[in-house]
Amino acid sequence: MFEDKNNIIGYDNFGTIYCYCPETCERRTMSYSGFEEAGESLKYTCPIKAYGVKCEGCNNCPYNNKSIRIKMAEDPRRFTAIARSSYKWEREYDFRTSVERVNSRIDNVYGFEKHYIRGKNKMNLKVVLALLIMLVMALGRIKEKQPEKMRSLVAKVS
Repeated sequence: MFEDKNNIIGYDNFGTIYCYCPETCERRTMSYSGFEEAGESLKYTCPIKAYGVKCEGCNNCPYNNKSIRIKMAEDPRRFTAIARSSYKWEREYDFRTSVERVNSRIDNVYGFEKHYIRGKNKMNLKVVLALLIMLVMALGRIKEKQPEKMRSLVAKVS
């Protein structure tokens, strides 16, 4: 657990860091200020300094206008090199969802979920062929000026 003797800093299941006003106990999101590779830690800044918000208990707060560092080892699933509260995390996560769609298509459409292939070399060959087929189908749809059907694997016959 993050060492905070004053019980002012906390975080939720998503890795978002909060500070609590010592006077009103109002919760505010701390500003992500970057990853420090040397210490393998994430840096967060006080909301007063980052956003210019008013805080009634700022005079009693030990973190007033300061930054804190949270080591990734604190909770490796929540605290990663790219902070979950950052815009970069959202962009990277969007890539993950698109890759998951391709993985799902390989499993379900091309039959790799229930396969009888033995050997790594054979499996690699079959997966590469399936990916090539998907790319060629997409390229064919684009060349036929049908980009909206690029992800479709079957053609509807009228």
